[in-house]
Amino acid sequence: MAALALLPPLPPLPPQFKSIQHHLRTAQEHDKRDPVVAYYCRLYAMQTGMKIDSKTPECRKFLSKLMDQLEALKKQLGDNEAVTQEIVGCAHLENYALKMFLYADNEDRAGRFHKNMIKSFYTASLLIDVITVFGELTDENVKHRKYARWKATYIHNCLKNGETPQAGPVGIEEDNDVEENEDAGTASLPSQPPQPSSSTYDPSNMPSSSYTGIQIPPGAHAPANTPAEVPHSTGVASNTIQPTPQTIPAIDPALFNTVSQGDIRLTPEDFARAQKYCKYAGSALQYEDVSTAVQNLQKALKLLTTGRE
Repeated sequence: MAALALLPPLPPLPPQFKSIQHHLRTAQEHDKRDPVVAYYCRLYAMQTGMKIDSKTPECRKFLSKLMDQLEALKKQLGDNEAVTQEIVGCAHLENYALKMFLYADNEDRAGRFHKNMIKSFYTASLLIDVITVFGELTDENVKHRKYARWKATYIHNCLKNGETPQAGPVGIEEDNDVEENEDAGTASLPSQPPQPSSSTYDPSNMPSSSYTGIQIPPGAHAPANTPAEVPHSTGVASNTIQPTPQTIPAIDPALFNTVSQGDIRLTPEDFARAQKYCKYAGSALQYEDVSTAVQNLQKALKLLTTGRE
């Protein structure tokens, strides 16, 4: 994906907009790595800022400059389907955030605690915030966001205090809102992306990993452009780690008969869902995630030929 041209600079962030500072930083970090993510991070910041304060002079000035950036971004990305079609943009963000979450979760469950995984947990939570530009989050999105943000803060504080964090899922009070940690998400970006972990993802202790119908296969790893800091001086030899082989799901034999039954009448909602599955499959292929692509294509084919999911 082509890098963005230089954007108009922003004035200093007003204190009222402190809650969106990390989303704006994430946007800047993705200007070259993934301009679509950068665009939606700024859109989220714009929408949130308008709700916070759009009347005081400093806030109006900041939002005006941010709007200039958005307009410049949209012009540069005008032919990108992830910007022109919300369903594609939503799938792109969901896949990106979930890949990042799974990378951090793999590292956590394996007991490998470092700034790279903390940053990935925290950035995943920020990107789930950004998904709200498309509407309300699913219950599962909300749970993943809360868990990721809590994990980032918990592990950061443990390492800061010289303590060893507990690996994997641990108790979290449902009514204990996680305070944003100023340091957890501020690690600088590396010149090279981190190598994906060779450990497999173990979903046994987590809810079924499905973002709006996307089934996540075991062994999923971070996308190639995970924006996190590579840990230094770990004492481990820098041998190239081979990606985890992907397990391709079994194909339902019934789907080989692709002739639609004559009495099936598909509703506009059915067509919309089928289109969504196909878009999710296309987005998964951007990350070479064959298993997720196959599963979503099977769902679309089943829906179109039987009228059922």
